[in-house]
Amino acid sequence: WPWQILSQGAKEDVSYEERACEGGKFATVEVTGKPVDEALREAMPKVMKYVGGTNDKGIGMGTTVPVSFAVFPGEDGSLQKKLKVWFRIPNQFQSNPPVPSDESIKIEEREGITVYSTQFGGYAKEADYVAHATQLRSALEGTGTWRDDFYFCAGYDPPMKPYGRLNEVWLVKM
Repeated sequence: WPWQILSQGAKEDVSYEERACEGGKFATVEVTGKPVDEALREAMPKVMKYVGGTNDKGIGMGTTVPVSFAVFPGEDGSLQKKLKVWFRIPNQFQSNPPVPSDESIKIEEREGITVYSTQFGGYAKEADYVAHATQLRSALEGTGTWRDDFYFCAGYDPPMKPYGRLNEVWLVKM
């Protein structure tokens, strides 16, 4: 997923980047009524099947990284039972993406966004994303403004990769 680093910073042991992320067409899947970890286990295989060829053209497109998903914090910072996976369709399919065979997958156009991002390792769970989002907000206090109704979580690695995993939290700049 193409982006450009605009600036880098660190505060209170939190390193972060400000990035301009390209827009484009995305395959999206929304799951509601389930905790984030469970919703992700439902949504990700759908996206991977679409990318792998379960579409009107029967074409495997290859994957782009990271796979990102939007989460929706409540008043207390805990996450609502709602999740939306955003998979950026590879560049060679941007102009005419294959139509998903699964009706729960939508193709959506998204404008470019600017985000504040921070990285962490391990097999990320809901609690990890919430903790890192809280740390990032604290580190950015007084330096910028961001959307508080949702943020993105991103993963770069397949589930079978046990070591050196890379995850991120992105707050969307206003």
